[in-house]
Order: sequence, then structure tokens, then C-alpha cells
Amino acid sequence: MVLEDVEKFDYDLPEELIRKKGIEPRDSARLFVYDTKTDTITFDTFRNLAKYLPKESLLVLNETKVLPARLWLKKETGGKIEVFVLTNQLEDGENIPVLVDRKTLPGQKLFFPNGDFFDVVSQDENVFFVKVQSKENLSLFELLEQYGTTPLPHYLEGEETPESELRKRYQTVFAKEGTSVAAPTASLHFTEPVFVLLREKGIETASLTLNVGLGTFAPLQEKNFTTGKLHKEQVIVSEETVAKIQLAKSKNRSIVAVGTTVTRTLESLAQKGALQAFTGTTDIFLFPPYQFQVVDCLITNFHLPKSSLMLLVEAFLQDKGAKQDIVSLYERAKTEGFSFYSFGDSMLIL
Repeated sequence: MVLEDVEKFDYDLPEELIRKKGIEPRDSARLFVYDTKTDTITFDTFRNLAKYLPKESLLVLNETKVLPARLWLKKETGGKIEVFVLTNQLEDGENIPVLVDRKTLPGQKLFFPNGDFFDVVSQDENVFFVKVQSKENLSLFELLEQYGTTPLPHYLEGEETPESELRKRYQTVFAKEGTSVAAPTASLHFTEPVFVLLREKGIETASLTLNVGLGTFAPLQEKNFTTGKLHKEQVIVSEETVAKIQLAKSKNRSIVAVGTTVTRTLESLAQKGALQAFTGTTDIFLFPPYQFQVVDCLITNFHLPKSSLMLLVEAFLQDKGAKQDIVSLYERAKTEGFSFYSFGDSMLIL
């Protein structure tokens, strides 16, 4: 596959099929089930997920936390500037990487409402590096908690939802720790009642962390195909999770990846050889053809056209021997009125 093949993954989407707010309750989102073995499609509600998953399968979740990474600060001239903190790229002892929406130069200061400021230290293409200067010794995370806003995708902006509500809604119910700037959206539909039904069916869960970055949504380039790599994202996989996966595999139980972030993490571990606990980064780019080594079933949302996420799902469909491709499935979903993107409905591929 080369860059020009990505044009096949374009599609038109009516504005009304972009859900702008999280549906309540979360598990009332619709579920599009595609069984690749029988080539059958079933429509249901996400709360009935357990009904479709193989018995005693292992569900793997991304428990990363989304941080309020978008700031509106003031330049020394008094002008407003939007600053997007790339929290998923933070490294201990390093300057803080940010994106800005106004002309900025090293040496300038960007002020918080309390008088604290970012010192702009350097620039690398479109990324600036800043240091926190705080009279009360507030950390970056304390400043984000106080002044930051939820980093919703731009197509969801303009909705009048209180920030306090957005911080809960654009977050999974099981989020623990992390520095993501976007939610693992396939997980937003889960609720405790869904987990109860899963446990009743003998379906166990395991967790990992992939801190989601803006690169997930970046337009694909030719170099992505020549190198087989995307942006780097931080990953943490525990020994406990690896042990659960290995045990499930040894007993021929299905591994169900909740989202493309989990899929990329598990498959990147497999490419390193034997599965083992890992803390580091992954830049794996999954596109057709690809033979999946860990993931047996996939829960995912309906993604943006021509995105790396669509290519990953198409690779999974092809590896499963599906008779339908992702674009035809999306067209069916559109016909049936399914909602797309971050707060949209869910798809299960068996």
C-alpha cells in the first residue's frame, strides 16, 4: 500500500451523523456488530456487548487519563493565544512541548491569569518548548487542572457543555493515570452495568496504558508507508496484563482489543518477539496487509476519513478474511443512521 491508496478510504458524512455530545447513559450508544465468519451484520445497543463476545474472552482496555491540555493564555502584548500542551510527549526533566495558534518566538512569555507564565525556550518546526515560571511553585499539572480545558477535537467545539462536565464525559469510567490529549474513544461507552454483564459471561479484563497524542489524527504521509511508522506514543504494559494474555492464548480464549490504541500496543509488543512487560514508546503503523498476532476481536468507533485508524481497521478486516471492507461497512452504518467520531456509536468486529 502507498499513500495514493488512502484515497479509497474517503467518504462523505452528513453533519447530522456527527454526534457532538456524549450520549447518556454511555452504554445506550448503538452497537454495529460485524461477524467476519458469517458475513452477517447485527444492530444492537452497547449495553448488550456481552451477548456478542466469545465466552471467556479477555477484554483489554486502555486506562489512560485525558488531561485538560488546552489553554488560553496572554502574550506580553495582551493578545490571547491558544496553547495546546503535548502532555503525551512529556519527558522528565525536559522542556514542555506545546503547539500555539499565534505567531510566537523563543524569548517570549505566555501568561496565565494568576501571573505565572510559560517561558518560550526554543522551537522545532511547529512545536515550541516552554518552561513553567510560577511564583507559587505550581507544577504544570496543577496549572492545567486550574486553567486548562478538555482537548476536544475541533469538530466537537462550539457545544455549550460546562468544562466540569466535559472533564468527566471525555474520560473513560475506568481511567486511572496518563497524559493523553485525546480519549481512547472506543472505551467511552463502558459503564459498570456493562462490566457486570461481562463478568457474568466469564469475560475477564486486563489493562494497559497508551497515552494518546495528536499524531493519531495527523494526515498520513508517504514516509508513514515507507517506514511503517507513525508518531511515537508512550506505552505501559504490566507483567499482570501480559500473564493474563498469555494464559488466555494458551487456552484458545479470544483477545478482544478495546480500540485502536490497545490494538497498536499489543501488536507492537508481538513484533518485539515474545510478549513481555514493557514501558517505553510505540510508533507502529498498522495497514493492509498485516497479520495480527495477538488481537482476535476489535471494538472500535467510526473514524475520520483517510485516517490511520481506518487503515488499521481495514487491515484487521482483511486479516479476518472479511467479505466486506471498511468503507462498505461505513456506508451501511450511514444508511442506518449510526453516529460517527469521538462521541459516536460503536462497532464490534468478530
